[in-house]
Amino acid sequence: MEQHTQQVTPLMARRLDPARLLTGGAALAAAVVAVVAGVSMAAGDRRGMVLPLAAVAGIAVAVLALTRFAGYVLLMLAVRSCVDLFKLTGPSAGQADSAGTARAVDPSTLLAVLFLLAAGLWLAAQLSRHGRLRGSPLGWAMLLVGASSVVSALGASRPANSLLEALRILTVVVMFVVLEQLMPDTAAIRRVLLACYASLVLALGYTVVLSLLGNPPAEVKGDFTRISGTFSQSTTFGRYLMFMVIFGFAVYRFLGRRLRVSLGVLLALSLLFLLLTNTRSALLGAAIGLVVVAALHRSKRMLVTLCVVAVAGVALVPAVGERFAQLGASRAVGGDPTGNTLAWRIGYWTEIVTLADRNPVTGIGPNMTQRETDEAKKPHNDFLRAYVETGLLGLGAYLLMLFAFLHTARRALRRAPPGSFERGVAVGFTGCAAAFVAVSAASNVISNVVTLWYFVAFAAAASVIARQPAPNLTGEQPRGTSVPV
Repeated sequence: MEQHTQQVTPLMARRLDPARLLTGGAALAAAVVAVVAGVSMAAGDRRGMVLPLAAVAGIAVAVLALTRFAGYVLLMLAVRSCVDLFKLTGPSAGQADSAGTARAVDPSTLLAVLFLLAAGLWLAAQLSRHGRLRGSPLGWAMLLVGASSVVSALGASRPANSLLEALRILTVVVMFVVLEQLMPDTAAIRRVLLACYASLVLALGYTVVLSLLGNPPAEVKGDFTRISGTFSQSTTFGRYLMFMVIFGFAVYRFLGRRLRVSLGVLLALSLLFLLLTNTRSALLGAAIGLVVVAALHRSKRMLVTLCVVAVAGVALVPAVGERFAQLGASRAVGGDPTGNTLAWRIGYWTEIVTLADRNPVTGIGPNMTQRETDEAKKPHNDFLRAYVETGLLGLGAYLLMLFAFLHTARRALRRAPPGSFERGVAVGFTGCAAAFVAVSAASNVISNVVTLWYFVAFAAAASVIARQPAPNLTGEQPRGTSVPV
């Protein structure tokens, strides 16, 4: 009898093993989710298909965030470029989204909430452990931008919609603060940048595969078909590629041979799809940023290459030339990209600037301009948007942030050793910052939160370099400058 009991007890222990129970429960949950998603897909219910998958993915990501936070952040940077593929609401770039607060159930919004919660807990733990967090003038300026957005949202006529936009802006601010803590040295900078360009691999891979299958991801605007990639709007894809191209060209010469080959392929594809997005602001921003990079690298070859690419691009993609030719058209059109949208912008700016008179201190609230005008459009000017939607308080914070971008870039250029990878990072962020400021004058850059995640990743890397001691240049020769760009 005793022997029988000894045989049964281990058997019962194996049956009650927590690991086995968790594995079985996870398998059962995955099976249920797969069935529900499959039924919903067959019925044409996109929400019923996406939400169960998002719930399971959210639980898995939450576990990763609580156990391996650094890995979680790198994963977020790697996959964020593809999250819009599962968007439930329609595109809202440049105009009021008809879904309103329905955007709260979009995977991108749920991802933002999860990130803010996980980052808040992690930052609190870091503060408790070390007594302080790494900081920078740029970090404080961005925190002021986030705080002014929240204050303005609380006084908006539709606080729910406005607070949702403030939350999205806060994710950008918190991402910068988190990355400053996670990048103590060059090795950590390389890991973060690798995650950023892993996102580019996913975005370009998806676009290339669908294009080869004869169904490229695109949208039709007026007379043009524009590639949108993994994003809901071609303008978002264009600005994402803008930052990736500028920074990629800056660090290219400081990479090893194999990485240069891989990055070269990515940059070639990125330039092609940037042209096919036909986003004028992104094309101009990329040109400005690349000229800055070429000037700082003192590379005549790069300048000549850029001129050749520009001429070839217009010749091979005539729609690009036609799109820029619209700026001379006499007909001013807003959302329809068939007409002089620059003339429309100027007229719209004179209309919306008076909205700030209602509350000149804190503004009418983030994301509220298009809800207060007949045309229901966003401002298409981030300087004006900061004033109208967040008042003088928000405009001051926004201008301070732009100054901090340029100050960080200048300081990083001074602190980075000549001919080093750090120098490439500093040059890349300087080019991206120049493009950001230029494009912000006629676009809704601050609305493209997904692209800003990568921009602030580059900013955080430059901020880390800016805090380093100044190099001793006595007798030092540049390293790696002979590598062709």
